[in-house]
Amino acid sequence: DRLLRTRRALMLDRRALIACFLAGPACAAAASVGTGIGAPSSPVLRGSAMATTDSSKSDLMIRAALGKPVERTPVWLFRQAGRHLPEYQAYKETRGRNFLELLDDPRDVAEVTLQPLRRYDLDAAILFSDILVVPQALGVEVTMPGGKGIQVPNPLAAPEDALALVAKNRDLDVRAGLSHVLEAVSLIREKLEGKVPLIGFSAAPWTLFYYMVGGSMRKNTENGERWLREHPTESEALMDLLTDVVIEYMSAQIDAGAQLVQLFEAMGEHITQPSLEAFALPRMRRIVAELKSRHPGIPIMAFARDATYCNDDLIDAGYDVVTLDCSTSRAAARASAVAKGCSVQGNLDPTLLRRAEGGSEDAVRAETERMLLALGPDRLIANLGSGLMGTEDPALCDAFVTAVHELSEDMLKAASART
Repeated sequence: DRLLRTRRALMLDRRALIACFLAGPACAAAASVGTGIGAPSSPVLRGSAMATTDSSKSDLMIRAALGKPVERTPVWLFRQAGRHLPEYQAYKETRGRNFLELLDDPRDVAEVTLQPLRRYDLDAAILFSDILVVPQALGVEVTMPGGKGIQVPNPLAAPEDALALVAKNRDLDVRAGLSHVLEAVSLIREKLEGKVPLIGFSAAPWTLFYYMVGGSMRKNTENGERWLREHPTESEALMDLLTDVVIEYMSAQIDAGAQLVQLFEAMGEHITQPSLEAFALPRMRRIVAELKSRHPGIPIMAFARDATYCNDDLIDAGYDVVTLDCSTSRAAARASAVAKGCSVQGNLDPTLLRRAEGGSEDAVRAETERMLLALGPDRLIANLGSGLMGTEDPALCDAFVTAVHELSEDMLKAASART
């Protein structure tokens, strides 16, 4: 499978270069940039993370995650790399590749990861990847039909299919199967030049299981719960395999250069609380315990989207940072986390970043101030309550990042003056 992906990438490189040659020297020059030869494909804007000379940014995010003193609140954005950026759309067109095809080439992954760092004054890079690279490593087909999102076109149909997949992957070498991702992690670390840390991530086992038995985020949403109810033994066997793979994958990302990692339970909406407590939480506990054993000192973050009622359980399990989605009560979540020595992440509503939905610079700054007052400027990683969808205005994203830094710095200085 890895050989086929490499051959496809080479064929696409050749196709793009031939097309650009026929189009003229300007296009050929752009293609040479896209293949990693020469300068980056997007300019480094003044005031952006990649233009910074502020050495404190190199570990600001890590200090906040571990509850250490900070001079301002760090900020990054869920899905900060990708479709909301015009430079991403231009790069994808120049390369002649879709989202999944970009993920096959470490050079493309590194380039797209760095694009938001050249535009915004972010405090971390996040690996440009997808949660479904893990099923791909297990031999599960993943596709991205136009306008329908990423899918598993042939989900598991019967419990014996799950057991066969488990048996087939019992001795899976995760580092070999996902070597292109790990190569990208190392390349990104090199290109960041220590300016900001790099976040690695993986989906949690329930989320991966949900896609593998349902096929899509939007269709067959009841399949996951049905499997847990009707085929508990086979479901647990598959989720145990996924847990083992996620542990190895996240550990390998750390070994390759990731300085923080996040476990993303994206499908909390589609699991009941009893099922989450019986099937999902035990595996999330095992993941953080194993990662902490292997990589002490590396911050481990968790985001149980649409299931943040389990944040206290995740704190007790040992996660350094828990994330608030848009529906989470800020003050209560902050109080509970800080009382247990944990940091929080979140949770601006991303609709404020969409002008078509009423977003404006003034509204963004006002809500950012309310967020900081409720969550506090320390033990906080400022972020969104859900990911960017592609229709956000980069100017409003920049307004959010700027507001976080300016307002939190003023708050921390005022607090210091009072002591």
